Amino acid sequence: MKLAICTDVYADLSYPKMLDKVKSLGIDAVEMTAGGWGARKHCNTAELLCDESKLAEFKAELSNRKMRIAALNTSCNPLWPSATGESYKESMYACADLAEKLGVKKIVAMAGLPAGNETDTTPNWITSTISWPDFMAPAYEYQWRVTIEFWKVYAEYCKKRGIEQIAIEEFPGTMVWSVETMLKLREATDPIIGINLDPSHMMILGADPITAARGLKGCIFHVHGKDARIERGLAEMNGILEPRPVTEPAERVWNYVAVGCGKDLKWWKEFFSVLSMMGYDSDVSLEMEDITMSVEAGVLTSIGALQQTISK
Repeated sequence: MKLAICTDVYADLSYPKMLDKVKSLGIDAVEMTAGGWGARKHCNTAELLCDESKLAEFKAELSNRKMRIAALNTSCNPLWPSATGESYKESMYACADLAEKLGVKKIVAMAGLPAGNETDTTPNWITSTISWPDFMAPAYEYQWRVTIEFWKVYAEYCKKRGIEQIAIEEFPGTMVWSVETMLKLREATDPIIGINLDPSHMMILGADPITAARGLKGCIFHVHGKDARIERGLAEMNGILEPRPVTEPAERVWNYVAVGCGKDLKWWKEFFSVLSMMGYDSDVSLEMEDITMSVEAGVLTSIGALQQTISK
């Protein structure tokens, strides 16, 4: 496994300066947002698609530093029935087009979340259909039908552009948020679809990413190096569902934290060891979203923990 980094953490830096910064950290691979709701500060997809000279310059900046693109990220909600949802969808297709031009074989995305029926406009994350089977169950069935239809078409589009892996990040509030939902989408669509295993999202729902890795053998396409912490005294009182914004960490029952500040290094060593046993030997992309410390401190803390624990 090799260490990469999600570059939105350096959204305030220009593309060349970001690459220099990443290189100075001893990292040679980057995951950049090229679609969806990411910052997209380092990868101007529209410009690179229409200007061959800009595309050549973009490639040269990587080549001159002996760096590579681990994946292009286009995470968003393309299933939202709105103008914004359509814009997200268009950006995902543009990301696939750019991946082809760059020779990138892997893109990272999210499954999305539809509304509850054909006339609704608000996405609904349905976590229980038991108590209200007369209207919740049909809504859930409708959502899966819409989700599967979209991903069948998008998978075919990506294959025609030489993309080999679509890594769906399991994310609360989307249709794919667990091992079971990941496998359901994959089995209903195409084996080009697998998971971007982000352990932090499983931690905050009470799942075990190490056990999950065993259940996902053969379809782990990408891994995010990201930690989370269930906050003692608060989760016991209120449970683990958390609607507060991430900008209020002191009141939240869980928070994203630098790697090693949630799970200890022994846990991370076991996580990567099991990933290796399951056949994963690709990038571990650091995604730093700890707002309780500076960006520099969070990145350095996370890199230190990951360098000590990833299976090389």
